[in-house]
Amino acid sequence: MIQVSEKCVGCGKCVSTCPFGALSLVNRKAVPNASCTMCGACVSVCPVKALSLPAQGAVKKDLSAYKGVWAFIEITDDGKSQKVRPVGFELLTKGRELADQLGEELAAVVIGDGVEKYFAELSSYGADKIYSVSSPAYHDYNTLAYTNAMVTLIKKYNPSVVLFPSTYIGRDLSPRISAELFVGLTADCTGLSIADGLLIQTRPAFGGNIMADIKCPDYRPQMSTVRPNVFKKVVTRPGSMAQVVSEVIGVPAQAGKVRIMSKYFDEVGAQEKLDEAEVVIAGGRGMKDAAGFGLLGQLAEQLGGAVGASRAAIDLGLLPKEKQVGQSGVTVAAKLYIACGISGAVQHIVGMEHSDVIIGVNKDANAPIFNVCKYGFVGDARQLLPKVVDAIKRAKAK
Repeated sequence: MIQVSEKCVGCGKCVSTCPFGALSLVNRKAVPNASCTMCGACVSVCPVKALSLPAQGAVKKDLSAYKGVWAFIEITDDGKSQKVRPVGFELLTKGRELADQLGEELAAVVIGDGVEKYFAELSSYGADKIYSVSSPAYHDYNTLAYTNAMVTLIKKYNPSVVLFPSTYIGRDLSPRISAELFVGLTADCTGLSIADGLLIQTRPAFGGNIMADIKCPDYRPQMSTVRPNVFKKVVTRPGSMAQVVSEVIGVPAQAGKVRIMSKYFDEVGAQEKLDEAEVVIAGGRGMKDAAGFGLLGQLAEQLGGAVGASRAAIDLGLLPKEKQVGQSGVTVAAKLYIACGISGAVQHIVGMEHSDVIIGVNKDANAPIFNVCKYGFVGDARQLLPKVVDAIKRAKAK
């Protein structure tokens, strides 16, 4: 907490400057409260130099009470049924590895309505414990309601690490929790590891030109978001059953400010589900135009896959933004990934390198895409793909 000396004259400049409302005037003297994050904004504006940050080391907090790795499990609703979003299993698989290295428990946190039916499956992915908040009030995602529930659980049980999916919900929920708890958050991690008892959070930086390792030694919990398909999901404890801790947490009144009046779900075909596809056919600038991407669609139809694109192709308007594969798009982990007319910039590689088999087709024999391919073909994809499609059709007709 910020320190206020006897020099304070009660001018109020620090009060109006504080972005967190952590200062107030009491008997014409600035008094900090628990909202203080020690950002230092007030120190620089004080005309009499009455405010100061505590000496280094004075703000160290006892972190020994924080134990356990948590994974927030997102429940999806397609209008027909609800299920665990696959990225939750990926977080549990990685969380199991981290928890074992720390010698701590792995817990799944599930908030929703009737979540009991997911417990057995979550347990099979390595969860030692499941924290459950189940109520009809949580049937639909609500930022304030879910934030209140997560913050309540974290304050009560003190986990050391909390992992969130980098999805629409995860990206909305995790920063709100980070702000409520005054802790850091590393977004879109591509790697997580343990070193000296700390979570090392790896993510692309400076436009993807470097990979940065981020750690948080002084605050808990350590929080990260992870994109779907970055980690593999593995059943590590088949048939096991985790300890279930059910919590009853009321929904705050302010959550009622947001209400869902109606829902509409688009019918999504197999070729639309890019992040779930086992086969992805992606095109880049080398496919040139809509006709070139039509060839990708024909191949995807034959292989039962989805069509994606590099950022260059998206910028040309050949596919909508949601079809972009890469650092600023979707991360895929397909069984087969075919990159056509894609040079292979690092920003694209980050989004597809976890695929099992990668095939590259490019006219430039020195294209970086060939450095990550299992199979590479030097040539014009626009000339090659029609022959491949015809060969597949003939093979199916036999």
